[in-house]
Amino acid sequence: MSKKTINILFLTVVVVIAISIFVSWLRYDPVQDFSASVPGLDNRPKAGTEAIDEVIIGEKFKSYIEHTSSLIGKWTQFRGANFDNISKEKIELVDKIGSEPKILWKHDLGEGHAAPVVYNGKVYLLDYDEVKKADALRCFSLETGEEIWKRSYKVHVKRNHGMSRTVPAINDKYLVSMGPRCHVMCVNPESGDFLWGLDLVKEYQSEIPFWYTGQCPIIDNNVAIIAPGGKALLIGVDCATGKVLWETPNPDGWKMSHSSIMAMVLDGKKMWVYAAVGGICGVSAEGDDIGQILWKTKDFSPSVIAPSPLIYGDGKVFMTAGYGAGGVLFQVKKSGNSYQVETLQKYKPKDGMASEQQTPIIYKGRMFTILPKDAGAMRNQFVCCDPNDCTKILWTSGKTDRFGLGPYLVADGKFFILKDNGELTIARATTEKFELLDKVKLIDGHDAWGPMVITDGRLLMRDSKHMLCIDLRAN
Repeated sequence: MSKKTINILFLTVVVVIAISIFVSWLRYDPVQDFSASVPGLDNRPKAGTEAIDEVIIGEKFKSYIEHTSSLIGKWTQFRGANFDNISKEKIELVDKIGSEPKILWKHDLGEGHAAPVVYNGKVYLLDYDEVKKADALRCFSLETGEEIWKRSYKVHVKRNHGMSRTVPAINDKYLVSMGPRCHVMCVNPESGDFLWGLDLVKEYQSEIPFWYTGQCPIIDNNVAIIAPGGKALLIGVDCATGKVLWETPNPDGWKMSHSSIMAMVLDGKKMWVYAAVGGICGVSAEGDDIGQILWKTKDFSPSVIAPSPLIYGDGKVFMTAGYGAGGVLFQVKKSGNSYQVETLQKYKPKDGMASEQQTPIIYKGRMFTILPKDAGAMRNQFVCCDPNDCTKILWTSGKTDRFGLGPYLVADGKFFILKDNGELTIARATTEKFELLDKVKLIDGHDAWGPMVITDGRLLMRDSKHMLCIDLRAN
């Protein structure tokens, strides 16, 4: 074989190989193993991977001590009795915690962000027992931290940025909780006696939200108000018997969000406002049309919603969410025998008031919140705006005082703001400027996102695995 022939054969082989490689490259899909980054799916357990055992709600009970207290303070539900996150107690609180905070007690908890309610010296918290794999409704002494009783039931929950993250609701007769996998339980708050349970997935085909249930139940006139989604958008359950008294139709198939139901009164008509995955609605809370949808809007319907509707006194409703959703302000008006909804403002997080997880506060005619991480230069700052123009930020906490996804409330004319890492900031609750009074790190933890409570001069706060009680009384 001549040298020329060999060269031709060699070139032919090279060309064939090159063509094969080129064709393979054209056929290769570089994103075939990629998945879209969808809000809430980060580390979310895959559907069907969790144990599907029969859950016997309220099956186990343990009593620890007898307990009496002279305290009369109450924080009865998520954001307090008036849904506003403002303490009405006339107890003088410290301006500065100082280098030696008065920590009264501390408890280890299952990983989560659930917060307590308080009633006459008792603290009630829905926890998750990671060892026994059980939802556990726990009762503590506010004064000493001693555990009084615990009512629990086995349910398998995989860690996904924590497990429990709801706040119970309480009055003098009933205590209602909702677990991570949509199990509702009602007990006697004094004795812990089990009254009834309701599995929303089983009974209403509720879809468990991305990070498990974040919705906090309400008790109104001894009726538990809950938003299952699925077969019924909202339901009212008799706390004495567990009987469902009314159901709200759900023709659009809206789903349960992490948001909680808020109360609204418009032209003398009481209604429940709920931001579902799909839209926002107002549901009649009284009268012959109780449980019926009075108005709804689909103008703001992100796939992940954690904050709750912020209700103004004049029919305005502000709603916000994370993951770039921003905020919306709309007006509800009565027109004859029906209601109309008009969107007044709608914008992205860098253009106005927004929040990823916490619900803003309206105080002294101004709105306050912590801006989300996608809010541009003002990200994570505590800010103030005119609630009638949510795109106009009046002042901020500044670049040196930034916060994360942590909670905030108002008590004794002060803001109490908790940073992700357990640092508590106290600021004067003024509409003029951010006036820092003190800040101190109270816990060496992380993800301190659970709502705070202040009652009887004590602050209850938590990070992902601990709950603290701190004495804030000035005298």
